[in-house]
Amino acid sequence: MEMTPQRWANTSAYLREVFGREDEQLSTLMARAVAAGLPAIAVSADVGRLLKLLTSLTNSGRGARLVLELGTLAGYSGIWLARGMAPSGKLITVEFEPRHAAFARAEFDRAGLGAAVDIRTGAALEVIPVIADQLRAGSLPAPAFDVIFFDAVKTEYPEYFRLCKPLLAPGGLLIADNILGSSFWIDDPPGSSPQRDAVDAFNRLVAADPDFEAAGVPIREGIMIARKIR
Repeated sequence: MEMTPQRWANTSAYLREVFGREDEQLSTLMARAVAAGLPAIAVSADVGRLLKLLTSLTNSGRGARLVLELGTLAGYSGIWLARGMAPSGKLITVEFEPRHAAFARAEFDRAGLGAAVDIRTGAALEVIPVIADQLRAGSLPAPAFDVIFFDAVKTEYPEYFRLCKPLLAPGGLLIADNILGSSFWIDDPPGSSPQRDAVDAFNRLVAADPDFEAAGVPIREGIMIARKIR
């Protein structure tokens, strides 16, 4: 059957209804964020549950020891990721805007996750090399990341991949949001926007990389799930 715009909207609503159960904090978080002047941007609850599930399956099913998130914003996706970690797991999340980072810090604390979350403020392309140096120096709780999640500047996705690939453990997961759309849609013509072209380049880069096995999941605005095989 043809996937019409209405059918896509109905399908997305169904997935949120059935698989997007939230607790009270998560169901009210974005209302608090908007009231505080943050943009109303976050993954949907069904995507959040997928992030938690995937994170819990890493590290031989014991949950991720170390997670990197690029793009904290209000902390919504970070809470889902942190809830999938091993009991001693650590989430490092990178946010460019200090005001957003401060709001997210309060939400992580409210969720009882404050001790498990390290918020780094700054541009991701500048913060990632600092984190890489800390990994090499042994000052982080694991030798490599079990999960890395991209949800930041779309035009920077290919460079994020170049910088983050060496930081991901064999068997670890690279997950990326918005691989089908955001302010664009992937079937827009090439050259129609820098965001569309950068995400398309990123998708093809990971799919062609022999060190990864990757799949694109058409949920919300598209999620990439790529497992590092060596």
